[in-house]
Amino acid sequence: MRKTRVLLFSEGFGTGHTQAAYALAEGLKRKNPHIQCRVIELGNFLNPTVGPLILSAYRKTVSVRPRLVGMLYRSQYKKSLNKLTRLALHRIFYAQASQVIQQLKPDLIICTHPFPNAVVSRLKRQGLHVPLYTLITDYDAHGTWVNPEVDEYLVSTPQVKKLLMRRSILSQYIHVTGIPVHPKFWDPEPPEALRTELGFKNMPTILIMGGGWGLMFNKELLSKLASRADDIQLIFCMGQNEKLVAEMKHNPLFRHPHIHVLGYRKDIHKLMGASDLLITKPGGMTCTEGAAKGIPMLFYEPIPGQEEENCHFFVSEGLGEVLDQPAVLDKWLQLLSCRYEDVLQYRRRMMDGVSPHLMPDHCVNQVLSMLNRETVAIPHGVQVLVDQ
Repeated sequence: MRKTRVLLFSEGFGTGHTQAAYALAEGLKRKNPHIQCRVIELGNFLNPTVGPLILSAYRKTVSVRPRLVGMLYRSQYKKSLNKLTRLALHRIFYAQASQVIQQLKPDLIICTHPFPNAVVSRLKRQGLHVPLYTLITDYDAHGTWVNPEVDEYLVSTPQVKKLLMRRSILSQYIHVTGIPVHPKFWDPEPPEALRTELGFKNMPTILIMGGGWGLMFNKELLSKLASRADDIQLIFCMGQNEKLVAEMKHNPLFRHPHIHVLGYRKDIHKLMGASDLLITKPGGMTCTEGAAKGIPMLFYEPIPGQEEENCHFFVSEGLGEVLDQPAVLDKWLQLLSCRYEDVLQYRRRMMDGVSPHLMPDHCVNQVLSMLNRETVAIPHGVQVLVDQ
């Protein structure tokens, strides 16, 4: 019997889109070993020279001029990609996209980024007969995600579903699945054991993350945190910002046995599990992973646009606060150093009230249910292969 093939397309504009694709693929593997998955960053795959240059320019814009990013996000909020933009994307980046699909012969395509979503939609208008699912990887619904050729939308919350319905998308084609997180985030692990494994002290711990690109934090904030290292352990995870990591490691302020300065890591689930508080930029994927691990979050300077919407959602759910004034950080430093049991009780209440679509395996369960309803049934005895 022929294997059922799921092809997941993403792009590297922000680390969360591709992480979501791999998380869903790995989750399907864990839940049902009868599906074959392939994850591809389509633009980089088809244009390995031009793609990274565009990504680098985007990253620099986000770092240096975040307000510009927010302005563009808002100005185009209600608009899908126009025909000219779709044509340019197709000719410059995705001219061979149809060949990739013909070669891999998927039974289902899932897009976790608007660009490949628009390209596959264009191919469907030209006669491609493959179901297209669109997985929106934020807690908002920008117009660029919307295309009439999409068969099913997978969204993070009921609020995002309502936003899509206001754009005349029928309710039955919108499914509140939540955003997938990697199975590594599904299982609870004792923080004491994780701290020992990672070489940390068993004491109140704060994880500070700059996002996958390691966007820089305010130096005043970093210094204030470092000044509390005698009674609170600090883990600085600065992602791919190698310059900042080197500067911090050479700064005497951060040379303390309770301070750990890290670059890019693949064991974020362990770092979150070993920590009591997460200070982070509110990227959709990081926030979802933090919620899966049940760690309270403080959100630092959200980039205007989708990060602001992510921030609003998690604050409204009682899973975090905006770090917009010194009193917010002071409160948590006091709790961790003097009232640690209150922090543990807060976490227990937080997890008891979490919404169903934030449960770690909810998205995978929903997608499996949808796959089982597809006209092509999932065969048994098929091994899942996730392209790394």
